[in-house]
Amino acid sequence: MRKLIKQRLKNQKGLTLIELLVVIVILGIIAAIAVPMVMGNRESAAEAVATQTNAIVRDAIDRYLVVEGEPADPKDLTVELLDTEKYIDKSTVKCPDGYTPHGTDKTITRDTDYCQEIK
Repeated sequence: MRKLIKQRLKNQKGLTLIELLVVIVILGIIAAIAVPMVMGNRESAAEAVATQTNAIVRDAIDRYLVVEGEPADPKDLTVELLDTEKYIDKSTVKCPDGYTPHGTDKTITRDTDYCQEIK
Protein backbone atom coordinates (compact mmCIF):
# COMPACT_ATOMS: atom_id res chain seq x y z
CA MET A 1 0.00 0.00 0.00
CA ARG A 2 2.80 2.35 0.92
CA LYS A 3 4.62 1.65 -2.33
CA LEU A 4 1.43 2.36 -4.26
CA ILE A 5 0.98 5.79 -2.61
CA LYS A 6 4.63 6.72 -3.16
CA GLN A 7 4.41 5.67 -6.78
CA ARG A 8 1.22 7.74 -7.32
CA LEU A 9 2.79 10.81 -5.71
CA LYS A 10 5.89 10.41 -7.87
CA ASN A 11 3.84 10.29 -11.05
CA GLN A 12 1.47 13.12 -10.05
CA LYS A 13 2.24 16.34 -11.91
CA GLY A 14 -0.53 18.64 -10.67
CA LEU A 15 -3.27 19.13 -8.12
CA THR A 16 -6.33 16.95 -7.92
CA LEU A 17 -9.77 18.49 -8.13
CA ILE A 18 -10.41 17.96 -4.42
CA GLU A 19 -7.13 19.62 -3.44
CA LEU A 20 -8.00 22.57 -5.65
CA LEU A 21 -11.49 22.87 -4.13
CA VAL A 22 -10.07 22.79 -0.59
CA VAL A 23 -7.70 25.66 -1.45
CA ILE A 24 -10.56 27.69 -2.97
CA VAL A 25 -12.76 27.15 0.10
CA ILE A 26 -9.95 28.22 2.44
CA LEU A 27 -9.34 31.39 0.38
CA GLY A 28 -13.08 32.14 0.44
CA ILE A 29 -13.19 31.86 4.22
CA ILE A 30 -10.18 34.15 4.60
CA ALA A 31 -11.75 36.72 2.24
CA ALA A 32 -15.07 36.58 4.12
CA ILE A 33 -13.25 37.44 7.34
CA ALA A 34 -10.82 40.03 5.96
CA VAL A 35 -13.11 42.21 3.80
CA PRO A 36 -15.38 43.46 6.63
CA MET A 37 -12.35 44.20 8.78
CA VAL A 38 -10.76 46.32 6.05
CA MET A 39 -14.01 48.22 5.40
CA GLY A 40 -14.33 49.05 9.09
CA ASN A 41 -10.77 50.37 9.15
CA ARG A 42 -11.50 52.68 6.24
CA GLU A 43 -14.51 54.23 7.99
CA SER A 44 -12.64 54.76 11.25
CA ALA A 45 -9.68 56.27 9.37
CA ALA A 46 -11.99 58.75 7.61
CA GLU A 47 -13.51 59.67 10.97
CA ALA A 48 -10.04 60.25 12.46
CA VAL A 49 -9.00 62.44 9.51
CA ALA A 50 -12.17 64.53 9.84
CA THR A 51 -11.59 64.96 13.59
CA GLN A 52 -7.99 66.04 12.99
CA THR A 53 -9.01 68.48 10.23
CA ASN A 54 -11.65 70.00 12.52
CA ALA A 55 -9.00 70.45 15.23
CA ILE A 56 -6.64 72.18 12.76
CA VAL A 57 -9.38 74.61 11.67
CA ARG A 58 -10.36 75.34 15.30
CA ASP A 59 -6.72 76.02 16.14
CA ALA A 60 -6.43 78.42 13.19
CA ILE A 61 -9.60 80.22 14.30
CA ASP A 62 -8.24 80.55 17.85
CA ARG A 63 -4.92 81.94 16.61
CA TYR A 64 -6.73 84.41 14.32
CA LEU A 65 -8.99 85.63 17.12
CA VAL A 66 -6.07 86.09 19.52
CA VAL A 67 -3.96 88.07 17.04
CA GLU A 68 -6.59 89.91 15.00
CA GLY A 69 -9.52 90.03 17.44
CA GLU A 70 -13.15 89.45 16.55
CA PRO A 71 -13.97 90.43 12.96
CA ALA A 72 -16.42 93.32 12.55
CA ASP A 73 -18.81 91.01 10.74
CA PRO A 74 -18.76 87.37 11.94
CA LYS A 75 -19.63 86.30 8.37
CA ASP A 76 -16.16 87.46 7.33
CA LEU A 77 -14.51 84.55 9.17
CA THR A 78 -13.98 81.96 6.41
CA VAL A 79 -11.32 79.41 5.53
CA GLU A 80 -10.26 81.72 2.69
CA LEU A 81 -9.62 84.52 5.21
CA LEU A 82 -7.60 82.22 7.44
CA ASP A 83 -5.62 81.09 4.38
CA THR A 84 -5.03 84.66 3.19
CA GLU A 85 -3.84 85.74 6.63
CA LYS A 86 -1.51 82.67 6.81
CA TYR A 87 -3.23 81.06 9.81
CA ILE A 88 -3.96 77.93 7.83
CA ASP A 89 -2.84 76.36 4.56
CA LYS A 90 -6.08 75.70 2.70
CA SER A 91 -4.46 73.10 0.44
CA THR A 92 -3.80 70.82 3.41
CA VAL A 93 -7.27 71.16 4.92
CA LYS A 94 -9.29 68.52 3.08
CA CYS A 95 -12.22 66.46 4.23
CA PRO A 96 -12.10 62.69 3.63
CA ASP A 97 -14.62 60.73 1.56
CA GLY A 98 -18.01 60.71 3.22
CA TYR A 99 -17.53 64.20 4.68
CA THR A 100 -18.24 67.58 3.18
CA PRO A 101 -16.42 70.84 3.92
CA HIS A 102 -18.39 73.55 5.64
CA GLY A 103 -17.06 77.06 5.50
CA THR A 104 -15.55 77.34 2.03
CA ASP A 105 -17.87 80.23 1.20
CA LYS A 106 -19.75 80.26 4.48
CA THR A 107 -19.00 81.52 7.93
CA ILE A 108 -17.06 79.16 10.16
CA THR A 109 -17.08 79.22 13.91
CA ARG A 110 -15.21 77.44 16.63
CA ASP A 111 -18.39 75.55 17.53
CA THR A 112 -19.07 74.25 14.01
CA ASP A 113 -17.16 71.31 12.56
CA TYR A 114 -15.47 72.15 9.27
CA CYS A 115 -15.74 68.56 8.01
CA GLN A 116 -19.30 67.38 8.41
CA GLU A 117 -20.47 63.84 7.73
CA ILE A 118 -22.71 63.40 4.71
CA LYS A 119 -25.93 61.75 5.83
